[in-house]
Amino acid sequence: MSTHVLSLLVEDKPGLLTRVAGLFARRGFNIESLAVGHSEIEGLSRITVVVDVENLPLEQITKQLNKLINVIKIVELDPDQSVMRDHMLIKVRVDNSTRSQVLEAVTLFRARVVDVANDALVIEVTGNGAKISAFLKVLEPYGIKEIAQSGAIAIGRGSKSITERVFKN
Repeated sequence: MSTHVLSLLVEDKPGLLTRVAGLFARRGFNIESLAVGHSEIEGLSRITVVVDVENLPLEQITKQLNKLINVIKIVELDPDQSVMRDHMLIKVRVDNSTRSQVLEAVTLFRARVVDVANDALVIEVTGNGAKISAFLKVLEPYGIKEIAQSGAIAIGRGSKSITERVFKN
């Protein structure tokens, strides 16, 4: 599998996310992850797309994205030159005999308990995909009741910014 991370700076306009996702779908690209949020510039949003481009040229999709009027800039983030994180909430079954073991795993993985009930804990974890997968394997024997996961977010390392050449800060 050949995955790539694209960071798009876009105008915050209704329907743009649908057009961006539709472009990927029409060309047979599989979106692994998609996250959208406001950027540091009012009126602009950042879309982070993790896409599987096995057997398909990435250049084809970036050219099509650049044709969309509300897309300001597209950057492919190099995994070695960027920071990428996933965010997940996990509801795990616990009882009096397993609660301390689950809490030990939470500490080990630097996760956080965000809700406590008699028979379950809701745990928040952030990190790269490998860390989250390992954490899920540790929790599986206790009984994972529910998972909610955001798309990956990513940002380049160092002082350079995606908006640096677009707007003078």
